[in-house]
Amino acid sequence: MPVAEGMLLPFLEPDAIRTDLLEFIPYHGGHQVVEYETPEWSCVCPFSGLPDFGTFKMTYVPNDRIVELKSLKYYLISFRNVGIYQELATARLHDDLMALLRPVGLKIETIYLPRGGIHARCTRLYGDLASTNHPSHDH
Repeated sequence: MPVAEGMLLPFLEPDAIRTDLLEFIPYHGGHQVVEYETPEWSCVCPFSGLPDFGTFKMTYVPNDRIVELKSLKYYLISFRNVGIYQELATARLHDDLMALLRPVGLKIETIYLPRGGIHARCTRLYGDLASTNHPSHDH
């Protein structure tokens, strides 16, 4: 693996991510697509220790749970000082939210501000975000 030149700023390991902060609310509201977005997403590049800033987007079709938004915000903030590559951060967000919500479909996107002139967008998908025939929600 390449080594960063110059100063390396300290950061926390991924085990500092606070999944314990995530909470859900029971949901029985029928089939719908839910979208959340915040431009206040950040983590730290473990190569350089420099911050990666960007936008977090979450799109999902609930099954029987929705995420409690304050808990989501605190969870996202827990990444702020964690050294994690962009792709792995997206995978971690997806896996943690899948475990919490057990949704019909889930899409997690992290869109990063350019670094070195390169724009990065990472996307992880699960299930069906377009289906309108989910049997547990037909009334």
